[in-house]
Amino acid sequence: MEEQSKNKISEEEKQLHGKRSRPKGGLITMPFIFANEICEKLAVVGFHANMISYLTTQLHLPLTKAANTLTNFGGTSSLTPLLGAFVADSFAGRFWTITFASIIYQIGMTLLTISAILPTLRPPPCKGEEVCVVADTAQLSVLYIALLLGALGSGGIRPCVVAFGADQFDESDPNQTTKTWNYFNWYYFCMGAAALVAVTVLVYIQDNVGWGLGLGIPTVAMFLSVIAFVGGFKLYRHLDPSGSPFTRLIQVAVAAFRKRKLMMVSDPTLLYTNDEIDAPISLGGILTHTKHMSFLDKAAIVTEQDNLKPGQIPNPWRLTTVHRVEELKSVIRMGPIGASGILLITAYAQQGTFSLQQAKTMNRHLTKSFQIPAGSMSVFTTIAMLSTIVFYDRVFVKIARKFTGLERGITFLHRMGIGFVISIVATLVAGFVEIKRKRVAIEHGLLDKPHTMVPISFLWLVPQYSLHGIAEAFMSIGHLEFFYDQAPESMRSTATALFWMAISIGNYVSTLLVTLVHRFSAKPDGSNWLPDNNLNRGRLEYFYWVITVLQAVNLVYYLWCAKIYTYKPVQVHHIKEDTSPVNNELQLSNKN
Repeated sequence: MEEQSKNKISEEEKQLHGKRSRPKGGLITMPFIFANEICEKLAVVGFHANMISYLTTQLHLPLTKAANTLTNFGGTSSLTPLLGAFVADSFAGRFWTITFASIIYQIGMTLLTISAILPTLRPPPCKGEEVCVVADTAQLSVLYIALLLGALGSGGIRPCVVAFGADQFDESDPNQTTKTWNYFNWYYFCMGAAALVAVTVLVYIQDNVGWGLGLGIPTVAMFLSVIAFVGGFKLYRHLDPSGSPFTRLIQVAVAAFRKRKLMMVSDPTLLYTNDEIDAPISLGGILTHTKHMSFLDKAAIVTEQDNLKPGQIPNPWRLTTVHRVEELKSVIRMGPIGASGILLITAYAQQGTFSLQQAKTMNRHLTKSFQIPAGSMSVFTTIAMLSTIVFYDRVFVKIARKFTGLERGITFLHRMGIGFVISIVATLVAGFVEIKRKRVAIEHGLLDKPHTMVPISFLWLVPQYSLHGIAEAFMSIGHLEFFYDQAPESMRSTATALFWMAISIGNYVSTLLVTLVHRFSAKPDGSNWLPDNNLNRGRLEYFYWVITVLQAVNLVYYLWCAKIYTYKPVQVHHIKEDTSPVNNELQLSNKN
């Protein structure tokens, strides 16, 4: 019996050792996670890149209505991540949120593909200069329902995939060699590669073969990605949801309001702390006290009314810990920096609307028999973005590291600032290119022939598309890094959703700007900066320069916000070995 008992213990030790020797997470999980995001991006970009053509040529919508439909869809798709993040961080967890959201997205894509195949779901085609029949309410309803399902699916995928992927890397582990800033570069690179396929292969199929096949391919790809993602379940590092982060933030605000008349304690160490109740929401380290927004610190002042006894968990609506107070402070501090990215998205959104319409009027032939589809013009944005990411990761960081001493080369705030400057140049250049295009149209007597090709090469548009791609590689990745890094640990899905919310607002601002410019630039003779039917008679360059001025003002605002910004301080726990004590180290979280 004793020998059997020893053998049983030995066997259990082997099993336990085996479990310890195969930690979950790490690079092995990336193919499963990226497969899901690549297919989602393939589906979104595959339709979004050419959607303006679909709405104007298939559903026969006026240009401004089609442009606003496009930006509203993009805005809604980027707003729903707040809902997905809430579900993931509160109770469902990121894995299950991604899985069910992918299924919803799959249903939306299937419906969209069916609407593109069945003739009854589209108005009859028109030819030449004849008046086209606009899609009726029923046909538009099918489109909008499909888009809404897609937006809801994106809401669960977008905030969770990037955070779930970053969760697979434990930077508190000294044996972990991969840094999250490397991961964000890879993440954006995979997104860009998917976008590249979408704006070349899929757009070509949509324009030359048919919309049914052009939408059917990403629909099938999305189905396969769901299977691949679920297949990696046992390999993932799963972090349990820690309850609604919004509830905790509200509790801090309520507790601070209740104690608003109290005098602030002279010593911050007297404020209430409790590592035990904060443990589930601070696996990477406890947030330490900061002097800013001290009125919120009153939520952590212990009073007689709190009736706090040793070992007792306090009423969180009356008394909260310093860590939870600092969570709210972190979210508030992130707001102004996060909002600064809105106008860059507004500028970027014009590539899929008015810049695409410019391309449709220009000579896009590479050979006598082959021309680039107008919807594929964003390929230059994507190539520029991918090239910049590779250059940044392999060259720029190494050079910058020698001057700054930072492992990531420059901070994400500097990275965002560079992106802002490049975006300003992009819209400035776009205005001058439009002047050149119209000048050629005038020289050839084509002002009143909107459907006739203007004899000017599409290559004139390459600089503005490329500059937007470079700006995105700097600003958007820096923006995403900022939200993930500076957010409270338990709110990283929510923080990623804030990144998408900025994109959402940027799209809505574009809709508002287009609507206002179209309305107030209209003259009695019918002329308009943004005409519905004849871009040659418009003043698109003025619209681009309005965006340029707004971005310049936004850059000044951003520089001021970046100068006064305070990084969140974290007391990080480093675990060297299973048997060694935990080391505490205080550091600002603009990580090396």
